[in-house]
Amino acid sequence: MALFGASALVIALFPSAHSRTNLVAMAKHIYTSTWRVLPWFTLATALFSLVLIRIVLVTALSYGLSQYALEMMVRVLVLELIPLGAALFVALRAGLAFNAGAAAPATHAGRSNEPVDFHNDVVPEVIASAFSVLSLAMVSSAIVLVLAYLNVYGLTLWGLVDYTRTVGRVFDPAVTAGFALKTILFGLAVAVIPMAAMLELSRQEGRTRSAASSTVQPGAMRLFFILLLIEAGSLAVKYI
Repeated sequence: MALFGASALVIALFPSAHSRTNLVAMAKHIYTSTWRVLPWFTLATALFSLVLIRIVLVTALSYGLSQYALEMMVRVLVLELIPLGAALFVALRAGLAFNAGAAAPATHAGRSNEPVDFHNDVVPEVIASAFSVLSLAMVSSAIVLVLAYLNVYGLTLWGLVDYTRTVGRVFDPAVTAGFALKTILFGLAVAVIPMAAMLELSRQEGRTRSAASSTVQPGAMRLFFILLLIEAGSLAVKYI
């Protein structure tokens, strides 16, 4: 998986990987993995976040801790839950390996017994998956920040100064850099691990059919483990 990820990253940085054909393929993958699901994912995230915001706000008010409610919402939702939720959503939707035959590159490799074309098949899909995680996380985070303000201060501007001060206190330079790095690592993990697992299965003679018929592919457990490892490392750095 490390070799596959390094190869895809190196090829993606070369100008030859951004030919017109590859850009068209990349645009199609981005449209499928990001644009088509962005409204529904954003709506679902907003509804879930709205429920959680109300629970946190009401609980904080009942205990006289309303001054900490907004900071808690931002830390729990924006910094932790939304990036992880975006990564899991893209992984489950965009071709994890619940059915190895569903992936075009893996199917192509198993059918033709030829090496997969990284430039035309793999790199556009890897870039699109990573871009999808980043886009869904950033758009949802912005909407949740707006919802948090509306729930705490209502449809007025008088709380804007306190709100920006609180959010700015949460997003100090170190936390912002860690948040960006964690989201990028989530995107890379979701883009690389499922594809590497599917290519690995397609190259194993005599095991492709039995692996494809299983309910959960090995790439699923690897990806979930890596995502939890990244999240645990992020929490350890910030709070320990």
